[in-house]
Amino acid sequence: MTRKTDAIYAAPLKEMIDFKFDERVVAVFPDMIQRSVPGYGLIISNIGILAAKYAQAGSHCYDLGCSLGAATLAMRQRITQPDCDIIAVDNSPAMIERGRELLARDTEPSVPVTMVCADLQEVAIENASVVVLNFTLQFVPPAQRLALIQRIYAGLRPGGILILSEKIAFSEPERQHFHVEVHHDFKRANGYSDLEISQKRSALENVMIPETLSCHQERLQAAGFSFSELWFQCFNFASLVAIK
Repeated sequence: MTRKTDAIYAAPLKEMIDFKFDERVVAVFPDMIQRSVPGYGLIISNIGILAAKYAQAGSHCYDLGCSLGAATLAMRQRITQPDCDIIAVDNSPAMIERGRELLARDTEPSVPVTMVCADLQEVAIENASVVVLNFTLQFVPPAQRLALIQRIYAGLRPGGILILSEKIAFSEPERQHFHVEVHHDFKRANGYSDLEISQKRSALENVMIPETLSCHQERLQAAGFSFSELWFQCFNFASLVAIK
């Protein structure tokens, strides 16, 4: 199936509204994410590898903020432990509807998957061995982030993992400037115009709030995780794994 090209911000907008995961975004999301997030495909494939290593028999695996279910599918294709299931959660009805269609095309289902349209902060995390927040926490209001991580920690089995991928910020102005500029160069190299880059950045300004790597690490420790490791970084995009 041909991937639809993201041109949402290609023409000048009369009025700038906050970014949201609506039908327009869902229609072009695979193209948007691949052209916007350095290393996205590598992150997804390695989420599957990490899930296969840490999934425990008879447990739940969660994909919180699952979008179209890329991480869910990566886990499903790798997990071999018996009696595991995956609970994929997103608050966008359009994402869940399209995600279910894509999931139905998986011709060799092995791990049961339930896709739930809900606020991830209202979903119980229980008997979990793997929890994924793949570019999700950055959309949660900062004041609510610690409580969410604490709730995930409480719902994890001993030896369970949290995989946390985020766009990150830098406290030093020179480093912040460097990473912003090279990320924009990455997007230009993938065909986005300066107008598209500028308009999308404005649309995301009040919706997506990145934090520094040290802020994430300190929060993980405060929530109870004694071990966390940065396993991936490309420009200002990073992924950590924390083990209970």
